[in-house]
Amino acid sequence: MEASCLELALEGERLCKAGDFKGGTAFFEAAVQVGTEDLKTLSAIYSQLGNAYFYLKEYGKALEYHRHDLTLARTIGDRIGEGKASGNLGNTLKVLGRYDEAAVCCQRHLDISQEQGDKVGEARALYNMGNVFHAKGKQQLWGVSQDPGELPPDVRDTLQRATAFYEMNLSLVKELGDRAAQGRAFGNLGNTHYLLGNFVEAIKFHRERLSIAKEFGDKAAERRAYSNLGNALIFLGQFNAATEYYRKTLQLSRQLKDQVMEAQACYSLGNTYTLLQEYERAIDYHLKHLLIAQELNDRVGEGRACWSLSNAYVSLGKHRQALHHTRKHLEISREVRPH
Repeated sequence: MEASCLELALEGERLCKAGDFKGGTAFFEAAVQVGTEDLKTLSAIYSQLGNAYFYLKEYGKALEYHRHDLTLARTIGDRIGEGKASGNLGNTLKVLGRYDEAAVCCQRHLDISQEQGDKVGEARALYNMGNVFHAKGKQQLWGVSQDPGELPPDVRDTLQRATAFYEMNLSLVKELGDRAAQGRAFGNLGNTHYLLGNFVEAIKFHRERLSIAKEFGDKAAERRAYSNLGNALIFLGQFNAATEYYRKTLQLSRQLKDQVMEAQACYSLGNTYTLLQEYERAIDYHLKHLLIAQELNDRVGEGRACWSLSNAYVSLGKHRQALHHTRKHLEISREVRPH
């Protein structure tokens, strides 16, 4: 009986490592059915089941198994396991938008890691705390239409808490010499400072993010850094510098065959050339954006492209083309707007 539970679990683990989470969960569930007297093994199975369901975006089931894991870790007095289970619970609750509960779980992970002298766990907990407050701040911003930096006090407070946790995480992962984790912290600090309207700070952090991404040959992270640098430079009025970064974003999006990001980069370039009053170039990029949006069946993107094109054509005094795109925009808006 013991062997078969463990064998099923190991097969589940193998499948998850190979990226087959559906298959992996089936084996883990079977292992739970067979059962085992070894509670440490059972705790590990619950933990992996929770993580697998998290990857499958089945967050209800992920919560259930991480809760089982937490209960079990407490029962057997496994403090490190309790911390880990709390962290996993926190991440799952964050994705579900239950930020206050998530913060309690992440804080428990942090406390236990510090008590156990587990630096790696502590760094992870600090990072997760930052993510909870970052996500909460972004959610509070929903429906508050304004430029980054013009924030209601409660939102500013939430985002500043995020930066404080990211700063603590950064100093700890520097101490641990973990360059990949430093890259993630720099990127998140850049994003949070951007939302706070601290554009000079944001640029500083995204430049750091960029150099670590290049160090690791992480093209996706490099692309995100270019895009984020462009966005921050726009707010500092440095439009020419922004176009340079957006161009690099576009180049990498094409290399990575990521059409959604390619469309976004074309849109950003179109808008930036409009700000530079280079309308012909703006039109060129907005037309590229329009084509990709049509390929992707992205009606909202298509509408945005038409609206931008009509504005650029008006600026050039080409009223016939402007009218054509205004009509297209109107037609799409009627179709997309919820009735």
